[in-house]
Amino acid sequence: MNKDNIITLPNTHLRERSKKVGIITDEIKKIIQDMELATLDWEASREHEVGVALAAVQVDIHLRIVVVRNNFDNKDDKTFTVLINPEITKYEGKIEYDYEGCLSVSDIYGRVPRYTKVRVRAQDKNGKTFRITAEGFLARVMQHEIDHTNGIVFIDHIKDDSTAFFKLKDDGKLEEIDYDKHVKNNSILW
Repeated sequence: MNKDNIITLPNTHLRERSKKVGIITDEIKKIIQDMELATLDWEASREHEVGVALAAVQVDIHLRIVVVRNNFDNKDDKTFTVLINPEITKYEGKIEYDYEGCLSVSDIYGRVPRYTKVRVRAQDKNGKTFRITAEGFLARVMQHEIDHTNGIVFIDHIKDDSTAFFKLKDDGKLEEIDYDKHVKNNSILW
């Protein structure tokens, strides 16, 4: 699997809820490995971005599986944490707005409200249940990816805010975009 397997809006499959994983088979473990490879391949094609995480729905597999990069700041660290059947058990902290992008939303970023701390329960690839208390950027990533398993894309949180959308420039910086021209009437996003 590679970056070409990652589906993008307006593909309606991104809006579908994923199913819970029952038994973790060799097939499930292969899906996980393929998701990691697709994330890394996408990252290799992007000069100013890191492949932080991916939900199985983003490769058109409707199972509640998420892979999250272990080290967001080091592109040389290509290891991931696997979350099977992840769910947020508690939202904590305050709501903050920060920038988010998505492998399934080409070249558009948004300023999205998220809780600063969440508690997550999931299973690892051996079926063992574990819990994570995530804060800061990791909390944002967990909320973003678990949203994917529920058929929600980050732009759904900001679709009515004309000041929340940005585009990545060639130099890696974000610039505001014309909401009416690039977002509001853009059937690609909805």
